[in-house]
Amino acid sequence: MAAESSLSKIDGDAGRLVYRGYTIEDLARGATFEEVLYLLWHGSLPTQAELDSFTSSMAEERAVDDDVLDLVATLASDDDDPMAALRTAVSSLSPHDPDLHEDPDDEAANLRKGRRITAKIPTVIAAYARLREGEEPIDPDPDLDHAANFLYMLNGEVPGEVAADVFDQALVLHADHGLNASTFSSMVTASTLADLHSAITSAVGTLSGPLHGGANQNVMEMLLEIDADGAPIEWVEDTIDAGERVPGFGHPVYTVKDPRAKILGERSEELGEATGDEKWFEYSVEIEEYLAEEKGLAPNIDFYSASTYYQLGIPMDLFTPIFAMSRVGGWIAHVLEQYGDNRVIRPRAKYVGPEDQTFVPVDER
Repeated sequence: MAAESSLSKIDGDAGRLVYRGYTIEDLARGATFEEVLYLLWHGSLPTQAELDSFTSSMAEERAVDDDVLDLVATLASDDDDPMAALRTAVSSLSPHDPDLHEDPDDEAANLRKGRRITAKIPTVIAAYARLREGEEPIDPDPDLDHAANFLYMLNGEVPGEVAADVFDQALVLHADHGLNASTFSSMVTASTLADLHSAITSAVGTLSGPLHGGANQNVMEMLLEIDADGAPIEWVEDTIDAGERVPGFGHPVYTVKDPRAKILGERSEELGEATGDEKWFEYSVEIEEYLAEEKGLAPNIDFYSASTYYQLGIPMDLFTPIFAMSRVGGWIAHVLEQYGDNRVIRPRAKYVGPEDQTFVPVDER
């Protein structure tokens, strides 16, 4: 066991996920993303007064300095890798943070830094998306909550109630998930007493790897291929016959259906009904039922987040940055926990190299 944590608990055999004692079902259906951030960072759900103050303080931190936006514009002109752009932008936020030089064990300063990082990441992602299309970034709207404001900055329109609620719920579902690779990398960085921005930059870099982030983009690409001929089962069979994996299925922790997939599946269906285009959900259900019956496979969260994000008008290559936009809440919570009882994380490797080599001088080799 790598560490003890009071943040999230996963029961992979029962398909259960808990944040600080609250089931993911209760939080996703009853709490906003801001409430979940407060829970992860402070250890309890906020009162209404605490939530109002926290939400307001988050909204106040959304603006990004002009030179950071200039850097984002340069990165967007290449339109190459949104996660690389996000990693660079998160690092570039550091010099502008008024708490930059506070000690890593100053919890109040870290909470302020965490609030700024979390509030600014959506602004960076939306600005990148617009700038690469030749459009000007849209300033944050302090009257909108975290989820709705991002969709507004991305698409230029205040989202409808259903869209805003679905996206907020998706952020809740992705906020934390134990010691996954990106979370652990943030903890390793923090354990050296590096600052919070460095820890979060490490996490973004780790998430950028295709074996961690990016699976929901692969799912949507699959659904688009299927839509070209309208034959989901044939596509799946051909993929399996070719010895390849069907994206969105299987998980290193869950042996049953990911509880988050159950919730996002419902919301994907709701979005399809609202837009009058239910084919993405229908394809997904057909694939899920076939693989459950024929292969005993269950979907993970990526399987339904793909069609959910696509129907919200989010470009596919932004799916992983959206993951970071949510998971940063969990990263920060784990870093705060690491700082609170810190020992440098320095695992040892089992040596499997040669033994008892005889050294030969270079002129005799």
